Order: sequence, then C-alpha cells, then structure tokens
Amino acid sequence: MFTSTLRSCCFSLTATLLWLFISGAITITHAQARAYVAESCNNTVDVIDTRTNTVIVKIPVGAFPHFLAVTPDATRVYVSNRQSNSVSVIDTATNTVISTIPIHFPSGIAISPDSSRVYVTTSDSSIAVIDTSTNTVIDNIPDSFAPYQLALTRDGTRLYVTHGVISFNNTVSVIDVASHQKIATIPVRAPAGIVLTPDNTRAYVAGREGGVFVIDTATNTVINFVAANISLDVALTPNGARGYLTNVFAFNVQVFDTTSNTIADDIPFDGFFAFLAVTSDGRRVYVTENLNTSPPVGAVAVIETATNTIVDEITGLQCVNGIAIAPPQFPRSKDDCKEGGYQRFGPPEFRNQGQCLKYVKEHAVPNGP
Repeated sequence: MFTSTLRSCCFSLTATLLWLFISGAITITHAQARAYVAESCNNTVDVIDTRTNTVIVKIPVGAFPHFLAVTPDATRVYVSNRQSNSVSVIDTATNTVISTIPIHFPSGIAISPDSSRVYVTTSDSSIAVIDTSTNTVIDNIPDSFAPYQLALTRDGTRLYVTHGVISFNNTVSVIDVASHQKIATIPVRAPAGIVLTPDNTRAYVAGREGGVFVIDTATNTVINFVAANISLDVALTPNGARGYLTNVFAFNVQVFDTTSNTIADDIPFDGFFAFLAVTSDGRRVYVTENLNTSPPVGAVAVIETATNTIVDEITGLQCVNGIAIAPPQFPRSKDDCKEGGYQRFGPPEFRNQGQCLKYVKEHAVPNGP
C-alpha cells in the first residue's frame, strides 16, 4: 500500500513539476540556493547546492571554523575560527576568502539587516562590531562573561545574547545596538542557541540542560517553557509556527508547536547533533550531525517539514558544526538582469534575461526602472 501511494504521489508530483517547467514557472539556471557548513576538523566551509544536496566546493578558512552567517544580500559569509582567533570573510561569487579579521576566540555571529555590520561574540566578555565596508573591528560592546550565541531583531535595534555553554552565567543579555548598552539581563538556565520569531515578539532559547525557554521581548522575561531533551540549537520556520530543536545526546531532532509550546514530533537520527537551519520557504531543515567516531564522521541531514522525515543526507564530512542558508535574492533594476546577471538570483530563478526584466517590472522594485 505504501509503495502504491508513493508511486501515485511521485507521478502527481512529476506531472506538476513538468507542467511548471514547461510553463516557465520553474526554471533552471546557474543561480542556486546555497547552504554553508563549517567542517571543523578540515578547516573548511563546505558549500552545498540545496537543489541537489551535494557539496560543490570546500573553501579553506581558519582553524576550527564553528559558527557562520550569510549577509542578507547573500554576497558574503562570515565565519568564526575559534582556534585561529579570527573571522574569515567569504565572497560568495568566487567562493574565496577575501579577508581575515583578528578576533579573540570568536563564536556566535549576527549580521545587521542592511549588511553593514557584523556582530561577533568573543571570549573577552564583549561583542565585536565589524564594519563590512572595510572588514575591520570598529567597536566592542561590553557584555557578561563568555557570550555564546546571539540573535538580532529584524529592525537591527537589539541583540539577544546567550551565556552558559562554557560558563555558569545562565543569562541572556539584551543589548541596545544604538547605545551599545545592556538594557536587560534575563535569567535562563544554561542557554545555548537562540532564535527570534519573525515579528520579534518572542525569543526561543535552547537549554543545554533541557527544554526551550520562551522570552517575551516586550518585557524581557521568560513567559513559558517547552519541555524537551538537552538541547544545543533551535530554529523556527519562516512563519514562526514550528520550531526545530537539536538534542545533544538523544539522537533525535524534536519539533515543537509555538502556539501550544509542546513537542509535536520526534525525528530519529544516527548521530549526535550540532546545529540546524531552515530554508527560506520553510520546506526543509538542514541539520549537521556527527557520529561517535574518531575523528567524528559528519553529515548533513535534510528534513522535509511537511512530513518531518529525513529525505536526504549529505555524507563524507568530518566534525560538522555551524550551518547557514543564503537568503533568496531578487533583482532590483534592469541593470541587475543584463549580461547574464539574471543567473545570480534565486529563488525564484530566471531562465533568461527576459524573465528577470519581467519580474522587475511586475514587482515595482524600489530603485528599479
């Protein structure tokens, strides 16, 4: 029965995709969605084509890359190299490192909405501020001991910073970006990964000693708790309805409902987990996992959110840690579409320059024609 259903489903899906391709609703160009994975044992960042789920290039970076983030314009990737005390800057067009910024034991990374600033937690009880036009540290924001991960509100005004993975601080700091002042300290037991809802009203914090803490950003207080296993990282679907949580020792990913704040599903794996990222359309979750070997054999599992099942696995990696997915890019003017420029965008992806120009015209792109 399952085989029959699967064949029927695949036939329907194939027919739909074929119709979309013929009609021009789906096109294939050189523009491809990318995921970036820190492979710590090999000191590389692996670039994954998320349409084929294959590694297309390995980019050498500093020693023990850990966390990484993609700028909103998808032109740069910033990578924290913990053992070489540096942040590598990758040009996504050439997949090469174009700058190396000295920062003492960097960890979590967040990037401003306009791509002008990068915020990096350091072991110096501060957050380094990088000017992306010069790729230099222009300031340091004082914070509590051993800041770990951080999340920036969508308007770029506040940073939420966790402490507790390598210390007993057990707090989340709230920092006003404009004044560089800490405006709140929220008690949270062993906080690790953190993510903000799309409307910035809630922050979800993975607890290294178990569960997910829910913070009301209006009052900066913990208002709820999701009972879960020992957790390291957390991510939300783009609509904020579901959360995904990596469990350190339980060999599974847990799915929770953000309305009821209860676990909705458990997805079993073969290895223990590091970090995860959700695609911009919310259809896939990419999870880095490692087997208990020496050196750790790594992989990236691909979860389909509609069914909460693993649909693919990218293998042959080692010591995988942080992961980030490039946001979708859109043309803003006629010039963006010219001379093969239409190939840079996706999703949506354009089959030719004409489709790109049509998109610009129909969407009344700011600063466009």
